[in-house]
Amino acid sequence: MSLMVMGLAVFLGVHLLPAVPASRAALITRMGEQRYKSVFSLAAATGLLLIVVGFARWHPDQRLFAPWPGARTIAPAVMTLSFILLAAANMRGHLRHWVSHPMLLGVLLWATVHLLANGDVKGTLLFGAFLAYALIDLISAIRRRATKSFIPEFRFDVMAIVGGVVLASLVMAFHRLLFGVRVVPFGF
Repeated sequence: MSLMVMGLAVFLGVHLLPAVPASRAALITRMGEQRYKSVFSLAAATGLLLIVVGFARWHPDQRLFAPWPGARTIAPAVMTLSFILLAAANMRGHLRHWVSHPMLLGVLLWATVHLLANGDVKGTLLFGAFLAYALIDLISAIRRRATKSFIPEFRFDVMAIVGGVVLASLVMAFHRLLFGVRVVPFGF
């Protein structure tokens, strides 16, 4: 448990730095932009590794609540949309232009559907933490008007949709092998 909690604190902590622009700017000034990016990447990778190892080592535990049955029904569609939004986040397409913060909305959808579909302590902690992060960062990004101007191109939307659908299908197909739970009939 403590490994996953430590990993969540490190991973989400560094990802919340942009929500506190003065602190982020002070770190960049003190460290230099390249060094800041290197430390950020190393901390994020370390946090992610701790989350994965901590989650895997956490033995089955008590339920906090009964999973919402509808969550498992809607999860494939919600996850496909989530992956499309995640793919669109770094592309200069109309989706990113219209949605403004597709990555945060994708994480929000991912965390919400997983939170509702589980109900155990470790799942609630993991997905609840990511849901809280996505909400905090989304509110901060909207307040800071943290969007970049660009001329959207349709080809990037096609790439985001195709890439998101393919990646979502692969993750759902191999979900049991990766995470121990079969989520779709075509899963392995």
